[in-house]
Amino acid sequence: MVDSSTNISNILKEHRSFAPPPEFAKQAYINSLSKYKEIWQAANNDSEGFWKEQANSLNWFTNFTEVFRQEEDYHFKWFLGGRLNASYNCIDRHLPSKADKVAIFWEGEPGDTRQLTYMDLHKEVCKVANSFKRLGVTTDDVVTFYMPMVPELTIGVLACARLGVMHNVVFAGFSADSLTSRLTDAKSRFVVTADGVFRKGKKLPLKDTVDASREQCPWLEKVIVLERTGQECSFNKAVDITWSEFIEGSSDQCDATGFDSEHPLFLLYTSGSTGKPKGILHTTAGYLLGASVTSKYIFDLKEDDVYWCTADIGWITGHSYCIYGPLALGVTTLMYEGAPNTPDWGRFWQLIEKYKVSKFYTAPTAIRSFIKYGPHFPKQYDLSSLKLLGTVGEPINPEAWMWYQETIGGGQCPVVDSWWQTETGSIMIAGLPGATTAKPGSATKPFFGIVPQVVDENGREVKANSGGYLVLDKPWPSMMRTIYGDHNRFKAQYWEKIPGKYFTGDGARIDDDGDIWIMGRIDDVLNVSGHRLSTMEIESSLVSHESVTEAAVVGKPDELKGEAICCFVTLKNGVDPQGLLQQLKQHVCDHIGALARPDQIIFTEALPKTRSGKIMRRLLRDIATGREISGDTSTLENVAAITQIAEGAAQNNHERH
Repeated sequence: MVDSSTNISNILKEHRSFAPPPEFAKQAYINSLSKYKEIWQAANNDSEGFWKEQANSLNWFTNFTEVFRQEEDYHFKWFLGGRLNASYNCIDRHLPSKADKVAIFWEGEPGDTRQLTYMDLHKEVCKVANSFKRLGVTTDDVVTFYMPMVPELTIGVLACARLGVMHNVVFAGFSADSLTSRLTDAKSRFVVTADGVFRKGKKLPLKDTVDASREQCPWLEKVIVLERTGQECSFNKAVDITWSEFIEGSSDQCDATGFDSEHPLFLLYTSGSTGKPKGILHTTAGYLLGASVTSKYIFDLKEDDVYWCTADIGWITGHSYCIYGPLALGVTTLMYEGAPNTPDWGRFWQLIEKYKVSKFYTAPTAIRSFIKYGPHFPKQYDLSSLKLLGTVGEPINPEAWMWYQETIGGGQCPVVDSWWQTETGSIMIAGLPGATTAKPGSATKPFFGIVPQVVDENGREVKANSGGYLVLDKPWPSMMRTIYGDHNRFKAQYWEKIPGKYFTGDGARIDDDGDIWIMGRIDDVLNVSGHRLSTMEIESSLVSHESVTEAAVVGKPDELKGEAICCFVTLKNGVDPQGLLQQLKQHVCDHIGALARPDQIIFTEALPKTRSGKIMRRLLRDIATGREISGDTSTLENVAAITQIAEGAAQNNHERH
């Protein structure tokens, strides 16, 4: 039972819509709404039949005999009896026709470059797989990666997949404590890291963090260190080995063997509300199928595409849409090591021009940062190679969607806004670019085989345009199988809150056209005078003002209202905040109603964000309520922003009193 007394109020209105560009639709896999509806309905009527047909896109060593089985206690299994190898599906099967095709373009932040053909990738993956075997890595192990966005990370991940060894990629911005907690939960004996990483023109250490973590993890046997930056770091020859030494003498041939469809592929840790990281477990066949099928249809990936997902591989988006999805399709993918603003805010656009990127997938927070620094950066570059734009990570506010479509896509590219989670493994809701009419701010339609519902706290579907809890009514192949070592937590968090349905933890509404609007995490809902308001909708209203680039909204206790609305606002470069306070409050009232009128607006130069671009609203709640900053801040891209915001909030509170 969800702890709630009312549904989430829907207060944001958006009426703009954009049909698929005719030229794009003409060549798309799914080129009309009627075709989409026909396939979606067929998949809904016969889910197992649909996924059985899609599974033919993979190469199987042994064919499966049963599509799906749900066992007691929420144990789900897909493609039972089948055997396959994820690394083989991403590399080997392409060699007969694509050996010389570029698999990965890579650019480091300083400007150094590499490119690996599918044959190059095959040889490097085999070398690393053989090197792991020489170290004594077995299928009982979990190999942890704490690395920059370099080709060796992709190579190492695919080498693990080749051997049937679980990989555990930890974002290379987490602190030693965060790394320790993940190593401890996974009982990892082996870590692959680098001496450092280039970030914003600096060399940041990585090996030092691993050393600090190893003091708490005496079971660690080997630390493999890639020589990336050349900076000095401590070296214990009993434990540490350089990447060069690690692969020296290893053969570039390593046969791929088939593993059971439910063989564990990887762990990926995501922060839980209790603070204890959750090890999300994904298995081989279902995950790989979800990543590849969604890549094909949602990004309409074709043979000649150069595809760029800007996510770090430390997150699920990097797993599914930097590595497994595009490589399973034999597509050329771009990897970039550094920050989007180094040497300036034109770096992404320079890379798109240089590599002739055709399909581009990035986060709304990045888009809003680009808006802040103006259109002159993208205007310096030729972006005519772009055919499709995508967004991921959180709901995109309509004005950022419009800027993205007009400034980056030249008004000619379809924009697909996607909703999914670490737990779902692949995209669940997104428009199909040749079929779906896009609406700024809406994730639009569910993918084939996915059946979302918006329900109240008792699991009853709510009427159109009413906010509620987003659940998924049917299992799907790429779904997580459990929380590593804690199946009871898996059941309680995802399957027992609304019994029999997957509980996403997000609020949403479905409009009269059947399009889905994500309203943000249920934890980010404010209770104002008995009304449950989505912070995302208030943020979108603020950002729709011509002077505002970004906004983050949190609640603070209020004796009269229950919660007061506190807004942190970043303005466009050169905009003077003088006189804007009341103007913005009135703008929200005019845009979505007096109920959402902000009680407090604090102007700030920047919002606290992780390196993946997510705004850390937990820290802002601490600041708004005057609490001491709690939790791990090691993943912050801009630690100094916290001090500046806290000082601004203190000054604001002083002036109000």
